Parts: sequence; C-alpha cells; structure tokens
Amino acid sequence: MPHIPLPAQLPGITGLLEYRLDTAAPIRELTQILLRGESTLSQGERELIAALVSARNCTNFCEAAHTKAADLLLGDDETARAVKQDIETAPVSEKMKALLQIAALTQQNGRDVTPEAVARAREAGATDREIHDTVLIAALFCLYNKYVDGLATVAPTDPAFYQMLGERITGRGYVRPPGGYPVPTSKAEPMTR
Repeated sequence: MPHIPLPAQLPGITGLLEYRLDTAAPIRELTQILLRGESTLSQGERELIAALVSARNCTNFCEAAHTKAADLLLGDDETARAVKQDIETAPVSEKMKALLQIAALTQQNGRDVTPEAVARAREAGATDREIHDTVLIAALFCLYNKYVDGLATVAPTDPAFYQMLGERITGRGYVRPPGGYPVPTSKAEPMTR
C-alpha cells in the first residue's frame, strides 16, 4: 500500500507524476529529452540503460516497464534479459557493453565510475556525449527508482499491463497525455509492491 494516497488505476511512477504535476513536468521533460531526443544511441539502447539500472535497484515496476520498452524498440525479448543477467555476454556492441558498465557503476555510486571505465568506452567508440548521457540516464533512473520505492507504489503483476505500458512508452514517449489518464472501467488487477 502506498505511503500517500495515489490513484489506484495509475500504479508505479504514473500515479506519483499525476500527484504533483508541477514537479512531474520537468522530470518528464528531462526523460523525454534523454530517452527520445536526438542521440547517437538508439532509443532501444537508452531503454536498456533504464532497464539495467532499475533491475539493479530492484524496482519491479520500472524494471518491467523499461525492459518491455527495450524489447519493443529492439524487436526482441532476449537482449534486455541478457543485459540484466550479464552485460559482458549480452548480444550488444562493445561500445554498449562499456556504456552499460558505466551505467551499472553509476547505479552503485557515482564515484565508482573510474577513468578506466570511461577509457574503455572511448576505446570502443563512445563519444563524450554518449558517456555523459549514459551517466545522466542512470542517475535519472536511480531517482525514479527511489521515488517509486520510497513512496511504496504498487506494481501490477500481469505481464499484459507492461505490454500495454511498453507500447505507450514507445508510441508516445514520456509526455503526459492531454487531459491526463482515463479512469478504467473494469476492476483493478492484483498488484504488488
């Protein structure tokens, strides 16, 4: 049960963002820029960073949502799973392996990102902007994960929910729909934290 009253039909981060539209607006805008804006990293690669960080933070809602978004954008359901299991054996480029390692280090503690980790990324072809954006995406998802878990939001247990959410994320991005979210007409599904 959430620590504050949140709309039951809007689990996870969505209910929190609706709770305070004034604080949600800049967070949504930053997320839209980083994950859907102009970048030499694909949208799928950026979603992999979000999924990895959320998995390592054990934030079920965010992990499931961004894994599904990565799956849809990459056109398979194995890459994100493999990245979360072992970055070094995952079917991604050497550059992505190096960037994902930087994201994992950022998730642990920003000071854990070493010159060696950055040098590895550069040697694999990563640009300074890609390194910057990787750290910022990882830091942003640490914020999201702590926000979701710190207020004890609920996470649906039905995989169909995350399919719908992944489609919404990949189709619309991170902007709030005009007028907000509709209230469902059916009974809510079982949810867990």
